Amino acid sequence: MTYYEQNQYDRLAAAQTNAKITPARLKSLQLISVFSGAGGMDHGFHQAGFRTIFSADNNEAAVNTFNYNFTGEVSHCVDLGKIYAKNYLEMIEAVSPKCKPKGIIGGPPCQGVSRGNIQSKSSDPRNRLMTTYTRLLNAVEEEYGIDFFVFENVPDLQSIRNAGRFKSLMGALRQRFVVYNKILNAADFGVPQNRERLFIIGINKNHRQAEKFKFPLGNEIRVSVRQTIKSLPNPAFFMRGIRGEDIPHHPNHWTMNPKSSRFSAPGKLPAGRSFRRLDWDQPSHTVAYGHREIHVHPNGTRRLSIYEAMLLQGFNPNFRLLGNLSEQVTQVSNAVAPPVALAIATSIKRLLYPGHM
Repeated sequence: MTYYEQNQYDRLAAAQTNAKITPARLKSLQLISVFSGAGGMDHGFHQAGFRTIFSADNNEAAVNTFNYNFTGEVSHCVDLGKIYAKNYLEMIEAVSPKCKPKGIIGGPPCQGVSRGNIQSKSSDPRNRLMTTYTRLLNAVEEEYGIDFFVFENVPDLQSIRNAGRFKSLMGALRQRFVVYNKILNAADFGVPQNRERLFIIGINKNHRQAEKFKFPLGNEIRVSVRQTIKSLPNPAFFMRGIRGEDIPHHPNHWTMNPKSSRFSAPGKLPAGRSFRRLDWDQPSHTVAYGHREIHVHPNGTRRLSIYEAMLLQGFNPNFRLLGNLSEQVTQVSNAVAPPVALAIATSIKRLLYPGHM
């Protein structure tokens, strides 16, 4: 066992005694979450009646967020690209002994294939994490005989420049599952945001319903930025030493100081990603922020707060992100919109577990 693996085992052994294996968790439809981030996809699946019994991500702030918002210390900081499948399965058993997971959900980092990343390269090491997903998925299926998986990524994964990678991915996923894929827009599911993402769903070939999965349809009703954040009070601005408890209304209702002189003349904000201003009466642009690219509030005088971005992602108002401002920006940007996850989870549940509806 390497030093890295031993360190993970030590942390998990300590966490096992703190894990809250309640009767409700044991009776629910159990999930394993991989590349889980702050838990946006888990949030939606939990609303549909599933429960995560083991989660892993390499971002410590996101792991802390996950454990803060969900029952039990089930999320752990793990570099999944370095872990052997055998050791991964042992970690699951250490956190949730005698578990019976029904599925595995997650979305590997997508920056290496995203058109939005102007510096993306085919050699980006993050591209290999999609292979990590399939490797761990097949190991979990062999160990537990799971019924389904959900894989989320950017639509660009299906682009011509990524054709070889996408073909290889689909081939690996089809080893044990009947596979379906579709690009869904979060705006079709009540999320006040135009956010297209690729979802790949797999139903175990041994399941009698494997050939019958259908993606949720959504609807044409659009929720606007105004309907979502207009009534909020002004946020706090970042200052050294500020804590979530010091921020009025919600611990994440804070943002960067509007130091640029461009904010003093909001009618003349320049075009481009750095000063992209939202329209009150339309859904938000995609919540996917880079350095100093948080969207400008519709009033033009500041950027959105983290909490406003969370609401535009469809998070429950009581959800809280932990970490510093930069870490919270990363978490809200990378999250799967929970209402989309809820719709997918409901479709899976209706097909595979009608007795739990």
